[in-house]
Amino acid sequence: MTHVVWSQWDDLVVPDGYTRLSPANFDLTTGDLSQITFYVPEYMSGREGLLHSQKMNNLQVLQMPNAGYDDALEFVRNGITLCNARGVHDASTAELAVGLAIAVRRGFYDFVRAQDTGEWLHRRYASLNDSKIAIIGYGSIGKTLEKYLSVYDVEITGYSRSGSDGSKKIADLDKEIAMYDIIFLILPLNADSKNMFDAQRLAKMKDGALLVNVARGAIVNTDALIAELESKRIFAGLDVTDPEPLPSGHPLWSAPNCIIAPHVGGDSTAFESRGKRLVEKQLARIASGAGLANVVN
Repeated sequence: MTHVVWSQWDDLVVPDGYTRLSPANFDLTTGDLSQITFYVPEYMSGREGLLHSQKMNNLQVLQMPNAGYDDALEFVRNGITLCNARGVHDASTAELAVGLAIAVRRGFYDFVRAQDTGEWLHRRYASLNDSKIAIIGYGSIGKTLEKYLSVYDVEITGYSRSGSDGSKKIADLDKEIAMYDIIFLILPLNADSKNMFDAQRLAKMKDGALLVNVARGAIVNTDALIAELESKRIFAGLDVTDPEPLPSGHPLWSAPNCIIAPHVGGDSTAFESRGKRLVEKQLARIASGAGLANVVN
């Protein structure tokens, strides 16, 4: 069988007989969406991009451009296979996570504000080196993050729900959490992980420890985090927040010991080639009779 494919790439390579649609030749707001059978929402289009799938009556594959897919679950119906973009954002997200950790540990937030006022602010800050690090979520991004961190003089422990691939079980985290200087969150949002870092768990973190969240904002209780930051007991580097986007005037913006990035973990120039390559491989697998990769339902 053949497919009618919509993606953001007008130069996407599709198998013979397949129809390629993109913003260059097909407007999702005015075109006949019933013809689309393979849909890749435009990256960073959020819920608006997913809503188009409701009018795709013949849709067979919903290929997300993100590793996270919790927001797509409500749009899956009988006959639709949902796939995520596992592997596409590993490099960008791990890169940002390391950047946030260094920026917070070395006091970049103070340096930038001092630069704005022309102040030469010399202080001693904590180093990333000699830290004990926990990576909560030991999937492909977590493993890439471990690789990136391994060039530093650090001790790294991965945690996953299953405790596979040399990681420890997340269920064991509480009895060990107080020994970590830096905790990275890179796990999916689900019923188990929502509000995982609540007031009780945040209170168990070591004094002076850093929490870096490049997963989903709702994994951390925002009010509890703000309370800890305002006490200046811990630090945070956040690429995601709850709510998101973080509204103007929200107290998290002005919380001390914190750097906030506007959910740009996967949104770098590295996405384009990797995202397009994933979709092309998926289409080639269908055409050859092989099963789809990254199937999540």
